[in-house]
Amino acid sequence: MAVNFNAVKNLAELMNSKQMMIFPCTNSGYGIGQADIYCDEETPMLPISMYGRLKVEIESFLLNNHNCVTFRFATLFGASPRMRLDLLVNDFTYRAVTDRFIVLFEPHFKRNYLHVRDAARAFIHTLDNFEQMKGRPYNVGLSDANLSKWELCEVIKRHVPDFDVMVSEVGEDPDKRNYIVSNQRIEATGYKTMTGLDHGIKELINGYQVIRRNQYSNL
Repeated sequence: MAVNFNAVKNLAELMNSKQMMIFPCTNSGYGIGQADIYCDEETPMLPISMYGRLKVEIESFLLNNHNCVTFRFATLFGASPRMRLDLLVNDFTYRAVTDRFIVLFEPHFKRNYLHVRDAARAFIHTLDNFEQMKGRPYNVGLSDANLSKWELCEVIKRHVPDFDVMVSEVGEDPDKRNYIVSNQRIEATGYKTMTGLDHGIKELINGYQVIRRNQYSNL
């Protein structure tokens, strides 16, 4: 609450009302979507965690009260100076490279993904197109990467052929998010992603020759 809501609200209230604000949020607020139905920016937000609820609430506050654009970012992946090894693509690729196996819980759960450089490019694009985009939220992700955990592992196996993927019938994933996302709104403004999932996985495989898991995560 202190970091994800109060601090952002306090900062926004100190800003000049005409000052531009671009706020990186998350598409986690969609929670559990409907099978084969894409979540767009008009889809009701149904967060299933405190993190998701606070992000939904602060996004609503900013859009209703400030000169603002918000991004509902997909799950990020890719190498960077301070990367997150606990995020899904980064985590699964690390396990493929170092362990050569993974045990999946609820492998049908779907998510959307985005390379970290494309996330950075979304900010640059919005700075150049702020007047056209202001006052609205935007999903930002790879439109060809609405994948289940199993499908993600199949992509990784193309690059690490001896990656063994097993499904557990016992136990469950504590993260229940399961949805597919439409990114058409931001694409209609001229934004295009540049780094696909395959390229990002190859980049991670190379990076994991020197990066070890105890270096980077939010755990």
